[in-house]
Amino acid sequence: MKYVVMLCDGMADEPIEALGGKTPLEYAKTENMDKLSKKSEIGLAHTIPEGMSPGSDTANLAVLGYDPKKYYSGRSPLEALSIGVPMDDSDIAIRCNVVTLEENEEKAFEDLTIIDHSSGEISTEDAAVLIKAVSDALANERFQFYVGTSYRHCLIDKTGSVVELTPPHDILTKRIGDYLPKEASLLDMMKKSYNILKDHPINIERKKAGKNPANCCWFWGAGTKPMLDSFEEKTGLKGAMISAVDLLKGIAVGADMKVIAVEGADGGLNTNYEGKCEAAFESLKSPDCDFVYIHVEAPDEMGHQGSYERKVKAIENIDARIIGPLCEKLNTEGIDFKMLVLPDHPTPVRLRTHTSNPIPYLLYDSTKDCGMGLTYGETDAAKSDIFVANGYTLINRMIDRD
Repeated sequence: MKYVVMLCDGMADEPIEALGGKTPLEYAKTENMDKLSKKSEIGLAHTIPEGMSPGSDTANLAVLGYDPKKYYSGRSPLEALSIGVPMDDSDIAIRCNVVTLEENEEKAFEDLTIIDHSSGEISTEDAAVLIKAVSDALANERFQFYVGTSYRHCLIDKTGSVVELTPPHDILTKRIGDYLPKEASLLDMMKKSYNILKDHPINIERKKAGKNPANCCWFWGAGTKPMLDSFEEKTGLKGAMISAVDLLKGIAVGADMKVIAVEGADGGLNTNYEGKCEAAFESLKSPDCDFVYIHVEAPDEMGHQGSYERKVKAIENIDARIIGPLCEKLNTEGIDFKMLVLPDHPTPVRLRTHTSNPIPYLLYDSTKDCGMGLTYGETDAAKSDIFVANGYTLINRMIDRD
C-alpha cells in the first residue's frame, strides 16, 4: 500500500453569496474529487490545537502526525532548516517577508497601511536582490539575513529572545502602527528597510509595470531551533515532501523526509501542477518511498488576496492537474494506494486570513468502497458523524494505526 496526502493549503472557506451560497470548494468543478468521494470516508478534523495560532506551521505539523503542542517551536525555524541556515541552539529565527506598504510621504511610518503580504508574489530572483540591499545596510554580529523563496526570507537573531510578532497577512489594509514590533532593534530595522527599498531600482521598475513594490521587511514567526522525531520512525513509512514553500520543506528536513524539488513550482496560482503530479508518481513507484505529501499553496494565497474566483480556479487546477492524473497513473500501474485530500486550515476569502475552524477531509482507499453517501465539501463534511478532535491523529486513520 502506498500513501498520498494532497494538502490544498487554505482551501476551506465559508459560503459566498456570489457563488450561490456555496464555498469555493463546493462551487468548483472537481469531477475527480467528486468521483473519489463516492467511495471515501468524509469527515471533519481539528488541526489547530486550542490556544494556538491558526498557521500553516501548526496545521501541517498536525496533518503529518506531529502534535503541535509538543513539537512546535516557531514557524521561521522550520523555514530556516529548509534553506540551510546554520542555527545554534540559542539562535532565534524570524520570518522576514518583503511586503507592500502604501507609499505616502505625508504619513508617518506608523500610519501607513499594509497592501500586500507577498508583494505581488515577487520572484525569488528580484527578492534576493532586495534582501541583499537590506543585508548590506543592516546586518551585523547580532542580525543576519538569509534569502528564501519569493517573498519569504529569514532573519537570524544571535542574542535575542522569542518575541510576539504579527503575521502580515493578518492585517491587510490595516494601519500598521498597532502591530509593529515592541522590540526596538526589530522596529528600527523595519523602518530602515522601508527607506532602503521604496526607491530601489527593482521597485521603481515594478511600479512602472503596474506591480506591487516590495518596499518593506516585515518580521514575524519567531522561534527556536526545532527538534522533530523521524517520520519513518514514527510511522514506519519512508516519506517524501513535494512543496514550493520553505516551511513545508523545512518540516520535511526536520522529520528526515526526502525533499523533492519540482522545477517551476512557486506557490502561486500558476505553479507547476503537472510537475508535482509526475514527481509524486515517480516517487511512489519506487520501493524507497511509501508516502508522498503534495503541498499546493495556491488556494491559501488566493484566499489572502480576497479573490474567490482565483481560489475556485486553484482548487480546479489541483483536481484536474494533480488528483485526477495521479489516481489514473497509480491505477494503471496497479499500485494500491490511499489518498487523503484536505486543507491544513481555512483561509476564508471574506477575512483574507486563517481561522481555527475544523477542516473537511476525504480519505480514499483504492482497495475498498468506504462511501458514506456524502460529497466532499464543508457542508457535507459537517453532516458526517466522524470528527477527529486531535488533527495529529488523522494520519493514524490513514495508515491504520491506533
